[in-house]
Amino acid sequence: MQEMLQKNSPQEKSRPSPIAILGAVLILAALATVAWFVLQSRENRPSAQTNLPAKMSAEEAAYAKSVLIQNIALSRAENFIRQEVTILNADAVNGGSQAIQALTVTVEFSDDLHQVVLRESRGVLAAPSSPLAPGQSRNFQISFDRVPSSWNMQQPSVQVSYLRLAVLK
Repeated sequence: MQEMLQKNSPQEKSRPSPIAILGAVLILAALATVAWFVLQSRENRPSAQTNLPAKMSAEEAAYAKSVLIQNIALSRAENFIRQEVTILNADAVNGGSQAIQALTVTVEFSDDLHQVVLRESRGVLAAPSSPLAPGQSRNFQISFDRVPSSWNMQQPSVQVSYLRLAVLK
């Protein structure tokens, strides 16, 4: 009878089995691996702010100053899933002496403190279209379906962020 009392005494603590310890270690390792992959994919994911094409040459960067963005107008509309969309209409004017094959602009919406709340780069002149000749202008339209509510409702900044000059034939 004393043997039974000794086996059930509170002094002896039950130890987890080796299989339970191994299972807990494997679960923690799996969770750590998943967390690492999630963090890596967030760091490597391209954002709307970095979706620019290849780098411009020095000549193209200098030429970008001669491209003007004019007649900027904003409007609001509802899309087919009943979301409010902000639409930017503008003209790209080639004020230089060379034709432009591709053109990308960066649009920045700001808040009341003049902090950028949305920055997106979009192509407005793509390679399949005819080049924008010197002195010509071309209208473009960009739709934004997720402009933050902190936007100050003022005209956004629109800048040329990439261009590719047309190859002379």
